[in-house]
Amino acid sequence: MPVNDVKKSGLPRRLGATLYDTLLVLALLFLATIPFIAIRGGEPVDSSDNIAYRITLALVIFGFFVGFWSRSGSTLGMLAWGLRIETENAQTPTVGQASLRFFAAILSWLPLGLGFLWQLWDKDKLTWHDRISGTHLIHYPKQPKS
Repeated sequence: MPVNDVKKSGLPRRLGATLYDTLLVLALLFLATIPFIAIRGGEPVDSSDNIAYRITLALVIFGFFVGFWSRSGSTLGMLAWGLRIETENAQTPTVGQASLRFFAAILSWLPLGLGFLWQLWDKDKLTWHDRISGTHLIHYPKQPKS
């Protein structure tokens, strides 16, 4: 891909990929809930008193994002929007960097998404979790078919 076609991702594209991934994660969480419902004989799961259930859901979310980011640099939602996470030297992030990015992204959401919105003012178009993890989100536009 020509280098001049590559650019840092804008906020609308990031949010589109986030919405897509949210739907995928919700589907995985439904699947992860099935064994807990089966154990309870079909009764709904009360997450307030079931620490194993809460840990399972957290691990599913963590595994989804960190697994995709450290393996290919993109989740399924990011692929659909032409996005990829890269390190400063254009490599796929390590598991450690992807994990740091995951927890930093949670921090970015906590103050009403300010860590994501920060991209609008940042001279390099980076969010808090981009800066903390030493990664950035790149948009690779689709190449026209010949």
